[in-house]
Amino acid sequence: MIEVAPASTRIAWIGTGVMGASMCGHLLRAGYQITVYSRTRSKAAALERDGATWAATPAAAAAAADVVFSIVGYPDDVHQVHLGAEGTLTAARGGLILVDMTTSSPNLAQQLAAAAAAKGATFLDAPVSGGDVGARNATLSIMVGGERRAFEALLPIWSVLGKTVVHQGPPGAGQHTKMTNQILIATNMIGVCESLLYAHRAGLDLNSVLQSVASGAAGSWSLSNLAPRIINNQFDPGFFVDHFVKDMGIALEEAQRMRIALPGLATARQLYIALQAQGGGQLGTHALQVALARLSGIDWVRERST
Repeated sequence: MIEVAPASTRIAWIGTGVMGASMCGHLLRAGYQITVYSRTRSKAAALERDGATWAATPAAAAAAADVVFSIVGYPDDVHQVHLGAEGTLTAARGGLILVDMTTSSPNLAQQLAAAAAAKGATFLDAPVSGGDVGARNATLSIMVGGERRAFEALLPIWSVLGKTVVHQGPPGAGQHTKMTNQILIATNMIGVCESLLYAHRAGLDLNSVLQSVASGAAGSWSLSNLAPRIINNQFDPGFFVDHFVKDMGIALEEAQRMRIALPGLATARQLYIALQAQGGGQLGTHALQVALARLSGIDWVRERST
């Protein structure tokens, strides 16, 4: 197993979206040699200016690296990045560690772990929680499935990217843990939005309400970090609605396979699908406020702007 150090460990980074660009930037500043690939090269321009080397394909990125990280959008993207004709596994070799940080399917993580092992490489599924704020501040929670030795070898890298890093078990365990996380967020976000809607209609000052409730028993990360954005009509994505609907769909598929009923999650997903239908797919998950307000005939954005 490799010994990780900025002076000697070469990293490939695939995916430079809302979170990936910040995470890759932390590794560059920590002194790691980075080769970067993104479907849209312009999204990697700042990283290139800071010293990253561009690769034309995921395979080319992997060929120049000891460790490959990916964080993309959907399971199909993960499949293409790693198992496609120009995917990382076409360049895999003994000792290479591949880490997918996308929220994806546990079953796909298991397939990728098996495909990597057949090449003498190691695959870890390591989805994250904390959104754009956690990515920028390097305070992400990272949930890792796969071989423990590989997980431990990457401890110097994990420490650059996140604050809470836990090995959850065999391949797929990281993704199952992330599904648990998303289930918690889904119904909590309904509570955050409904509470603000109630306080708004009651004529209360929402910032004063937040001051009272956020530090008590009702407190949560979403209430502290996203409620202020809702109050100020700031719905730019820290995490896209489209991606959250995808995550909830994966969780419901896994729940069906395990023969468990999750009615709260199913309800939350339907509400988010309504938000997508209203054109909010590329907004942040806290934009659920807009769709819920419309159920009561309230134009949240207009009323909060007056």
